[in-house]
Amino acid sequence: MATSAAPISLSFFTSSIFLPSSSHKPFSVLAPTNSLKTPKPLIVSAELATLPVLSFTGDKVGETFLDLKSALPDTARAVVHRAIITDLQNKRRGTASTLTRAEVSGGGRKPYPQKKTGHARQGSTRTPLRPGGGVVFGPKPRDWSIKINRKEKRLAISTAVASAVENTIVVEDFSDEFEKLEKPKTTEFIAAMRRWGLDPKEKTTFLVTEVANNVRLSSRNIGTLKMLTPRTLNLFDILNADKLIMTPETVDYLNARYGVDYDGETEDEEDDEEGAELEEDGGVDIQVTAADESSDAAE
Repeated sequence: MATSAAPISLSFFTSSIFLPSSSHKPFSVLAPTNSLKTPKPLIVSAELATLPVLSFTGDKVGETFLDLKSALPDTARAVVHRAIITDLQNKRRGTASTLTRAEVSGGGRKPYPQKKTGHARQGSTRTPLRPGGGVVFGPKPRDWSIKINRKEKRLAISTAVASAVENTIVVEDFSDEFEKLEKPKTTEFIAAMRRWGLDPKEKTTFLVTEVANNVRLSSRNIGTLKMLTPRTLNLFDILNADKLIMTPETVDYLNARYGVDYDGETEDEEDDEEGAELEEDGGVDIQVTAADESSDAAE
C-alpha cells in the first residue's frame, strides 16, 4: 500500500489521461530496437485517499478512506481509453441498413433511348446517380461488439474512480430522510445537494448501493443527475460527471471490489456483471404473474 504525500491525480476528459503529455519523449525512427526485450507488464499502483463524511445537513461527521488499484500515469490513458471505447461500441445496435441498386424495387424500364438524346446513357432508373436509386457502399447490419479482459475493465473503473478523488464527496445514507416525506419532492433533493456544496446545474453522479423509491422519484427530474448502483456502475458516467457522491457503504463496496486486497471474483459479482450487461443490451427480466400460474395449473 503506497501512501505518498502528494498523490497523482488523474481527472476526467480534460485531464492528462486523454491529452498527450508534454513530458513524453518524441519517437525517433533511428532509435535502436531490441527484439529480445520482454514486453513491459501492466503496472498497477494504489493511492490511499482520505475523504470527509458529511451528514444530511452538510456537517462533517467523520472520515473514510478510498484505497483502490490504479494504473500508473503512463498506462492509465490507454487502459481507460480502451475500456470506454469498448463500452460505447458495444452499445451500438448495428441495425443501420441501406438498399443497393439490385435491392431497390423498380428500374426495369430503360428511362430513355440509348442514342440521340444528348444525355449520358442510362439503363435503369434505380442507378445510384438518380434520385430514388440505390446507395453505393451504404451501411449494412453488422456486429460492432468488441471484447475486453475482465481484469482490464476493472482496472479502468478503479483508475477512473481513483482519479476523481478531488471531486468526490461522501455523505451519510440519506434514504431514510426522504422516506419520511409524505410524497417525493425534487425541491428537497436540490436543497440537500446545495447543503453538500453541489450545484444542480453541474453533472453529478451518485454511487449508492441501493436506490430508495422516494430518492428515485425525487431525483429523476434533475437532468444533470445520475443514480448508479453496483449493477449499473459504468465507466462513461464516472468520467462524464463533474462531481461524484458516494455513501460509506459504497466506499466499502469499492474498496472490497476494486481495492488492493481483492483476491478474485465471487458469484454475487458475476451476477452483477451479467445484470449490467443485460441492462446495456436492453434486456428485461421475465416475471411470472399469478394469472399465468393459475392458467398453467388449469392446463
